[in-house]
Amino acid sequence: MSDIKTAIVAGGGIGGLVTALKLHRAGVSVKVFESVENIKALGVGINLLPHAVRVLTDLGLAEDLAKIGVPTAELIYVNKYGKQIWQEPRGLYAGYHWPQYSIHRGKLQMLLLETVKKRLGEGAVHTGHRLTSFENHEDRVEAHFENKKTGERLGTYNADIMIAADGIHSVVRKTFYPNEGEPIFSGRILWRGLTESSSFLTGKSMIMAGFQDQKFVTYPVDPEMANGRSLVNWIAELTVGGEAPTKADWNQKIDKEKFASDFATWNFGWLNVPELIEQTESVYEFPMVDRDPVAQWTFGRVTLLGDAAHPMYPIGSNGASQAILDADELEQALLEHSNSSAEHILKAYEEKRLTATANIVRSNRKNGPEHVMQIAEERAPEGFEHIHDVISGQELEEIIGGYKKIAGFEKDTLNKKMQ
Repeated sequence: MSDIKTAIVAGGGIGGLVTALKLHRAGVSVKVFESVENIKALGVGINLLPHAVRVLTDLGLAEDLAKIGVPTAELIYVNKYGKQIWQEPRGLYAGYHWPQYSIHRGKLQMLLLETVKKRLGEGAVHTGHRLTSFENHEDRVEAHFENKKTGERLGTYNADIMIAADGIHSVVRKTFYPNEGEPIFSGRILWRGLTESSSFLTGKSMIMAGFQDQKFVTYPVDPEMANGRSLVNWIAELTVGGEAPTKADWNQKIDKEKFASDFATWNFGWLNVPELIEQTESVYEFPMVDRDPVAQWTFGRVTLLGDAAHPMYPIGSNGASQAILDADELEQALLEHSNSSAEHILKAYEEKRLTATANIVRSNRKNGPEHVMQIAEERAPEGFEHIHDVISGQELEEIIGGYKKIAGFEKDTLNKKMQ
């Protein structure tokens, strides 16, 4: 019988909350600690790939997801003139057993939070608790918390294990890697917004336009919109070089004139990028950053998960999805090694996920599946009549299909997991 009976989850984001649900189902008593005083439905859009939706479906959340997410029908890559580079159906439309969802991050987080409170009890989630330090003892983990705003000490909690889902600025990761420094800046800035606008193409299409140094991504995130209207999430991206904005500047509301002129001519007829930017009231700025993969996540009774373990560029729709897969693999390690020590179980989880996620981090640095957009720009900067004059069908298939294998959502392999 495993010696894991209790767990601390540091971080109440998507990865932390799914982890809590998974550990609870495996018979572990869990407490979640989140530094924010009041968890609100903040953020913009994200995508959940079919392998992540499979995990959430297994947790009984299929109907809830369908109410708040748009089942993505297709993914289209186009160049800066709106000419198609690649088009493919996604999720159920591609023959997967699970949908791909375009979804508001805040709505997903609130769904998970409500589910945790319902299944684990209201007292399972401690908000306003920032992890400051911890001790890794032979028989337990001892964690210390304070109020993020006031600095007031909020007590010490003990558990058999601690899962660090505390994000890209993880206190736990910094403890194990004190000389790592700040996240690595790509030289690219993302500007993100949400606005109600006219639907485009299928009304469930995900569009990526441009190339590495200048890109625009957009997709609808509200399934309840009707009459040809959509709540559209969009991301404008430019290479700017120089130093990364300081941590205090992340997620700041900015003047869209800072970048809008770069996209002034991007009206493709079926998608009017400058109009979409103009219609948006609030625009937020994020530096595109990640961290180098590390050789170890698990130290005694403590391990890393999600962005604390493998922060990656937001390429290929994999950030939240990979955190959800981490949580799934942690539960599997608990079940498969039920007679093992806590350290052995956490190491088994690490063994399954560390190399897999490191490969995605490295692939995303090379633009992942979006590399086809970069090739099109480099080979035909003035545009093309037909993409196969620039890139062969085989080359396109190899890049797109290769990434699916790296990221773990190759269709036939994933569908075999259907129970």
